[in-house]
Amino acid sequence: MVILANNKPLFIRAIVTTLADSLRALESVSAMARDEATSEHTQSEGKYDTRSTEASYLARGQAWRITELRRLLGWFETADTGAQDIVRVGALIELDGERQDLLLLAPIGGARAEVDGRTVRVISPSSPLGKAMTGLEEGDAFEVETPRGLRCYEVITVC
Repeated sequence: MVILANNKPLFIRAIVTTLADSLRALESVSAMARDEATSEHTQSEGKYDTRSTEASYLARGQAWRITELRRLLGWFETADTGAQDIVRVGALIELDGERQDLLLLAPIGGARAEVDGRTVRVISPSSPLGKAMTGLEEGDAFEVETPRGLRCYEVITVC
C-alpha cells in the first residue's frame, strides 16, 4: 500500500494531463463538426438528405463530452485526493480478480492513463464496478454482474 500511496499524486497528474490533452483535441474536432453542421455545403438537398442533422448530432455529442471533461478537470482541481481508507470518490484502488486493475473513483469516469507501465482507469460510482465496491475496505471481496457473467474481485489496496 505504501508504494501505491506514495505514487498516487503521480497517477493523478498523469490522469489530469491525459484529460487536458483529450479536451484540447476534442475542442478542435468539435469546432470542425460545428462548422460542418452550419456549412452551406451540408444543407439538405431533399427530404432524405440528413447530412446537416447528422453533423449537428455529432457536434452536440462532442459538446457534451467537452462539458464532462471540463467538469472532471475542475473536480481534480478541488478534490480531496489524499489518503483514503475506504473505497469512495477520490480513492485509488488496486483490485485482484479475473484481471488486476488499478482504478481511481471519480465523479465522472472514462479516462485512463499509464504510469511506469501500469494503467489506471477512472471510473464513476454509478458504474457497475463503482457501485459494487463503494464503501469497501482493503481485503474485502465482492462480485459484479457483467454481460460476460459474474466477476469476482478483492480490494487489495485503497489509498
